[in-house]
Amino acid sequence: MSRSLPRAFFARPAVEVAPALLGNVLVRAVRGGRRIAARIVETEAYEEGDPASHSFRGKTARNAVMFGPSGHLYMYFTYGLHFCANVVTGEMGEGSAVLLRAAEPLEGLDLMARRRGVPEPGLLCSGPARLAQAFGLDLRHDGLDLAGGGTVRVERGTPIPAERIAGGPRVGIRYGTERPWRFLATGNPYLSRGGAGSVRGRERAARPTP
Repeated sequence: MSRSLPRAFFARPAVEVAPALLGNVLVRAVRGGRRIAARIVETEAYEEGDPASHSFRGKTARNAVMFGPSGHLYMYFTYGLHFCANVVTGEMGEGSAVLLRAAEPLEGLDLMARRRGVPEPGLLCSGPARLAQAFGLDLRHDGLDLAGGGTVRVERGTPIPAERIAGGPRVGIRYGTERPWRFLATGNPYLSRGGAGSVRGRERAARPTP
């Protein structure tokens, strides 16, 4: 039986999927029967009515995947330097997604380190650009089906208890900063830069049941 999360898991509002993704595992199969894998520990939700979302002004060639079926990979290029990986959520035409901000490396650390050019495990996936680079994901992978059991997928992991999930403001945006749509596994050493500090004193977010 496949360990990949089913499409129904993603076919919900981004603010529900974002905390529910914590503890699950992003996987990519590589040559030689090997794979790289990392446990998701930090996410951000973006929805169509959200001024910080790429979908806020409607469907374009760049964000078209966000309006398609849930469970697909939405990749974008930012600041002319980095790629970022997102999981499409919600219903068809909704324009919502969850940004994968950070993950805890589990398998294939040597391959991740080679791609990243750094040996320290704590620097491999601790940020959205680092995560995408460690997994070798770019615009060629835009639209991949993560729920189809393919070479890139999200597998069931160990759920993060609700008391260990915190919510806080999203990072690197100018609009919608008041929305506490950033979710993270508190105390995890693989969070993005400033992850723990940014939610200090914020209310904890309940983890929805998948």
